[in-house]
Amino acid sequence: MSKPGLPQGTRDFSAAVVRKRQYIFQTIRSVFERYGFQPLETPAMENLDTLMGKYGEEGDKLIFKILNNGLDNPAKREQALQDFDKILAGKNNKGITERALRYDLTIPFARYVAMNHGQLTLPFKRYQIQPVWRADRPQKGRYREFYQCDADVVGSNSLLNEVELTHLYAEVFQTLGIPVEIRINSRKILAALAERCGGPDKMVDITVAIDKLDKIGLDKVKEELTQRGLDNSQIAIIEQYLLISGNQQERINQLETLLGEQALGQAGIAEIKEVLSYANSGNVMTDFTLARGLNYYTGIIFEVKALQVQIGSIGGGGRYDDLTGLFGVPNIPGVGISFGVDRIYDVMEELQLFPDAVQTGTQVLFFNLGASEQRVAFEWMQQVRKAGIAAELFHEQAKFDKQFKYAEKKNIPLVLIMGSEELLNQTVVVKHLGKGEQATIQQSELITYIRAQLA
Repeated sequence: MSKPGLPQGTRDFSAAVVRKRQYIFQTIRSVFERYGFQPLETPAMENLDTLMGKYGEEGDKLIFKILNNGLDNPAKREQALQDFDKILAGKNNKGITERALRYDLTIPFARYVAMNHGQLTLPFKRYQIQPVWRADRPQKGRYREFYQCDADVVGSNSLLNEVELTHLYAEVFQTLGIPVEIRINSRKILAALAERCGGPDKMVDITVAIDKLDKIGLDKVKEELTQRGLDNSQIAIIEQYLLISGNQQERINQLETLLGEQALGQAGIAEIKEVLSYANSGNVMTDFTLARGLNYYTGIIFEVKALQVQIGSIGGGGRYDDLTGLFGVPNIPGVGISFGVDRIYDVMEELQLFPDAVQTGTQVLFFNLGASEQRVAFEWMQQVRKAGIAAELFHEQAKFDKQFKYAEKKNIPLVLIMGSEELLNQTVVVKHLGKGEQATIQQSELITYIRAQLA
């Protein structure tokens, strides 16, 4: 039998890791709730036509397709083999695959809104914490299965939503202790840039190339723009745009000089200024190289970068004013952000930001010293659990050394010993392994004493 393994780009999570991840989830969830967002869950798989064509050329290639069941039927199998080349070329064949694992949480949310908009109170604010899957090349901070935490508002054009989302980002990362930059741009500004470079049909070519700037550098971006059919004068305008620099006001001034005569440019710049006017800290900044490669964004876009570590973005999102129109329900505007939990975890590990209390599991271990002692210890263990204290009874009678080692390996701080002498005297020996202290107390004082030791 071959050695067991995991699919590339996936991971198992031990108890220690799960507790740290839950700390991140709980922190984000508590802020979502305070900001008035409601929880939502959608299926792990969607119909393929729900997902395809929504993420742009690059995104569509990363969707995990699911083979139809029944392909072991000889007739279906033969037809599938004949059409398989079409699938590899990116064309769908419903005889082979009709479903796919979700690529993100935004498109499934848009599908949900389109199906249920008549029953929703608008604006509808939802958050969603679930795994997504992408057929990407695994590397540090990039996995094929990972969690997203999204917060979206639909049914409102107000820029106040964008303002709130920047504050939500800031509050979450401040609580987690991660120093970040919250970068913003507007797709209207990028649309104005496309107009200056020949027209709206250049938008996708420009944004897909610009979105790779951090990975491949300016020269490679210019090469890609050439390959996508832009001429030297158009590329020169884009280069001028990408080289905008200076402080916040200087960058805006340069942008107004380059694109301020165009209506879309004026609208995008006005949105940027409005959001910045509400910023209560220096960590919200403009980044006009920010493109967000997804085609559905139409207004303000966000990206969060962690400082002091080398890793990709740990959050992102933006406005999508007609996403539900893709599903036959037009004119429901929306805006949303996402947290990359796996990357946030990596950042917190590298910067050692997890509180010690995150690892708290079992707090009390009752030693097992025999049949009669076990029965009394079990009764006391249940009382300790009812008092809200995590407790265990060692599973069998064993030498002290073995039971102590079990407590040490599981980082259990308190050991409780009830031997024959303690049963006779109605006492209990309490050993605090972390402090190296020991005390003998009355059993009637046990819960009060444990709480004091754990405080």
